[in-house]
Amino acid sequence: MLSGTTKKSGLLGPQLQTAREAAFVGRKEELTAFGSALYGGGSSVLFVHGPGGIGKSALMRRLAGEAAVAGRSVITVDGRTIEASPEAFEAEAGPVLRDRRAVLMVDTFERIQGLEGWLRERFLPRLPLGALVVVAGRIPPDAAWRADPAWAGAVTVLPLRELASEEARALVDTRGVAVDLQEPLLAFAGGHPLALSLAAAVAVKDRQASQRWRPNQDVVATLLDQLVGEVPSLAHRQVLEACAHAYTTTEDLLRAVVPGDVGPLFSWLRQLPFIEPCRLGLYPHDVAREVLETDLRWRDPQGHAAMHQRIRAFLTDSVRTVPDTDVLPAVGSLFFLSRDNPMTSGPYHWRGHGEVHEDVFRPEDLDTLVRLAGVAESEESAAVAAFWAARRPEAFRLYRRTETGEPVAFDAWLRLEEPREHELAADPIAAAAWAHVRTTAPLRAGEHLAISRYWALPGYRDNSPVMDLIQWRMIAHCLRDGRMAWSCLAVRGPDESRSSYLRHYDMHDIAERPRLGADTYGMFVHDWRAVPAHAWLERLDRLPAAGPQEHADMQRAGLAVLSQEEFAQAVRAALRHLFQPGALAASPLAQHSRLITGHSSSDPAEALRDLLEQAIESLRDEPRASKPHRALDMTFLRDAPTQEVAAERLDLPFTTYRRHLTAGIERICADLWHRELHGSRTTAHGQEPARK
Repeated sequence: MLSGTTKKSGLLGPQLQTAREAAFVGRKEELTAFGSALYGGGSSVLFVHGPGGIGKSALMRRLAGEAAVAGRSVITVDGRTIEASPEAFEAEAGPVLRDRRAVLMVDTFERIQGLEGWLRERFLPRLPLGALVVVAGRIPPDAAWRADPAWAGAVTVLPLRELASEEARALVDTRGVAVDLQEPLLAFAGGHPLALSLAAAVAVKDRQASQRWRPNQDVVATLLDQLVGEVPSLAHRQVLEACAHAYTTTEDLLRAVVPGDVGPLFSWLRQLPFIEPCRLGLYPHDVAREVLETDLRWRDPQGHAAMHQRIRAFLTDSVRTVPDTDVLPAVGSLFFLSRDNPMTSGPYHWRGHGEVHEDVFRPEDLDTLVRLAGVAESEESAAVAAFWAARRPEAFRLYRRTETGEPVAFDAWLRLEEPREHELAADPIAAAAWAHVRTTAPLRAGEHLAISRYWALPGYRDNSPVMDLIQWRMIAHCLRDGRMAWSCLAVRGPDESRSSYLRHYDMHDIAERPRLGADTYGMFVHDWRAVPAHAWLERLDRLPAAGPQEHADMQRAGLAVLSQEEFAQAVRAALRHLFQPGALAASPLAQHSRLITGHSSSDPAEALRDLLEQAIESLRDEPRASKPHRALDMTFLRDAPTQEVAAERLDLPFTTYRRHLTAGIERICADLWHRELHGSRTTAHGQEPARK
């Protein structure tokens, strides 16, 4: 084909230029600004800037062509090919100083960025009136251009953005990409011209591609080189990769990923041309994020997994500790980490952001709640909503359209400490939830049941921004509430798709389907004592990679909940076998306790031994517990062969020793039970367990 076009024109160059012009799309604003300058109605200097691969060089070629058509002489300078010195630059660009109809095109200026001050102060003032200079680089021009009033009307800064969606589609269409491949290709590349061009070339070549098309490593490597280039150090690369993985990046997040002072690293990050600031921190352009993520997964899967775990731990802690006003963005950021998991990312579609917002429930909203619940579900459901809103208004939130303020949904998170007859009679859903809890694993002292309900108008159900916010709020409750034993989500007439999605989240539907009017409700429950929040999040991470049997085993694991008596018996037995790993591994505590599932060690036996040793050591500095501590220490930590020997070593009568030991064991049982119930680092007596 090339030989045919060459034969027709005689030269290859003009044919290549024609092909480039035919493939050029968009950039109307930049072309308009250049045309105005070219014909004497605009600035003498145009400064184009944008990240690598955004189309700066393509635009510069197009502008040079426009200048040539206008009869102007064109001088080109490429920062990649000249020395970064005034002498070298002037040797290449000098003719523009002697020709008022010349147009100087300086591309890849970031490679000679050190000349910027000299260019502004020494070179450009020598331009003859009528000459035009266009500079293109990755780095925005220095603020001195705008600060100097002399340059105010003489320079125009043009930040180059991604192509609009219709322009991006036109580009891949001109490259010959089949219509059925355009959507996945556009989903990957967005409006990034280089990504679109490379991906289009691969898609056209791979005629076996399907709608599940993904970029190959050659595309990723090329984009990575163009977008990022060389980085100063390993730490710089790590913060760049963390920024690509997280939804937004702050210095606090970077401290969880990179040791040492992250201030300079954050400053470097925010200066990169493909990094943007926002209220929540920094974020990369979509293509940069995709390329960095894809490259790290391919190059260092273990490093990617380790980074993911550190960022997830940081964001999980943020969800638990941020003020309530910031908790929804925190949950959204946490689940953004799982955006490639089709189950986890299903409703978290990140579309319509800002279309709706959460608002507090006020007494004057009660009538609106009743009307909306009646439209969304039924009069019977509306009556139940009114019943709870009158008694527990703090449990309710409403969701409004941002544009109009119109309420489109409500939700409720009911914390119930005990079943009350009038509540069971008024709400069949609460009655069914309590029946399941009492027959499966009853509440223990200090625990409660949480029931989640929502009412959304048609058009705001299923996968919608409203449901995103409602689900994020529900997850925030689950992660922030340390005393919740059970949660129960009631869903009106769930189909199998919805049920499967909730089961993936370890929310299992029970047999009973309560009715409100003509509607039946699915009841999806989770026992947070059996699978605490941190273990639940780990399961969500692991489930996509698990095989069917492993998936089933994970879902079945940890369903037993110990009573206080069973828990104390297990503690006593574990103390007796403190130096026997096999016996500790078989302990009910190692298999079912939230204290063990939350431990840093992956070995349950090691975790249980560490937990008991810490509990004993925590008594050392308590004046009233010093005698029980000595008895526990001698008996279990120093491995006295018999209690008689332990009493003799302590120089105590046996009966006194036994009294101290019994008091110590009871104290250990009480402290650990308190932590088991409340998920707190403090003991029943308000002390922090000692660390070895």
